[in-house]
Amino acid sequence: MSNVLRVLVSNEAEDQVGVSLLGQLPGVEVITYDPNGASLSDQQRTAEVFLPPYRGSERPFALVKQLPDLRLVQLLSAGVDEWNPHVPSGVMLANARGAHAGPVSEWVLSAILTTYRRWPALVRYQDKHTWAHRLPGTDFETLHGKRVLIIGAGAIGTAVARLLPPFGATPTLVGRTARADVRGVDELPDLVTEHDVVVVICPLTPDTEGLINTKILAAMPEGALLVNAGRGRIVDTDALVQELAAQRLRAALDVTDPEPLPADHPLWSCPGLIVSPHSARTVPGTSQLCYEVATEQVSALVRGDVLVNAVAR
Repeated sequence: MSNVLRVLVSNEAEDQVGVSLLGQLPGVEVITYDPNGASLSDQQRTAEVFLPPYRGSERPFALVKQLPDLRLVQLLSAGVDEWNPHVPSGVMLANARGAHAGPVSEWVLSAILTTYRRWPALVRYQDKHTWAHRLPGTDFETLHGKRVLIIGAGAIGTAVARLLPPFGATPTLVGRTARADVRGVDELPDLVTEHDVVVVICPLTPDTEGLINTKILAAMPEGALLVNAGRGRIVDTDALVQELAAQRLRAALDVTDPEPLPADHPLWSCPGLIVSPHSARTVPGTSQLCYEVATEQVSALVRGDVLVNAVAR
C-alpha cells in the first residue's frame, strides 16, 4: 500500500460533488469508476475506500470483490441493509448518518399534515373543478394535541421529534433499549395503543424486519396513522393492507415491500393511503450533505481516528 489513500467514487453527474470534496483532502487520491461497469482497471483495483452511488446503490455490488486492499465501504445512505451482505468480513462499513435527518424529517411532517388536512381529496376535487367546502372526504384534523410515536431514535428520529412540539404535538421516541427520554422497543405493544401516529424510521435489521406486524397494527387506535420512511420490510404489508381495506387505519409510505410497488399491487387501491416513491431524502442539497459526511469519515480514516459512522457487523 502507498502513503496515499485511494478512494473510488462514482463518475456519474450527481457524484461530482463527492469527487470535489474528497479530492480536497490531503493524503487522498480520488479515482472515479463506472457503477454500471463489470470490471475495474488495474489503477481502480488499488483503492482502499469504495463509495457506491446513492441512486441504484446495488449496481456495483460485484466490483467490491475486485478490491484486494479494501478497508472501507462508505455509503451515502442511512441504511446499510442492502450492502451489509456484500462487504467482506474485516472491511469496515459506514453510513451517512446525519445527512438525511433534515430532508426525511421534513417528509415525515409533510406526510402527517397531508393526511390530516386531506390534501389528496382536495386535489381530486380540484381536478374536477369542484369547490370542496364541507364535501365528503374533507373532514380536516389538526396535528395539535396529537401523540406521535417515533420508532427509531437516531438522527432522523430525533429530528422528527424536534419538529412536532411547535405544532402542539407530543413526540415519544423508541430505541432498541430504554434510556433517558427514549423508550425501549420491548414496550412497543403497549405504546402503540396510546398514540395517534406511529412513525417508522429505524434501520432494517433481523430484529426490526416485520416489527410492525399484525399484532402491533391491531393494537393501534381506530383512525391512527402509520408513517413509514424506514424500510418496507419493517412493516407486514399484508397485515397493513387488511387494516387499510377495513378503513380502520391510515398510512403514508415512502418505502414499501415489495419495492418498487408493482402496478397491480393491492396497496395502490387502499383507502386512506398516500405513497411516495422512496423519495423522502430527494431534495436539492442532499447529495452535498451525504458527501460531506463521507468526507469526514475518509478524513478520520487518514488520521487513524475512529469512524463515528461505522456500523457494527
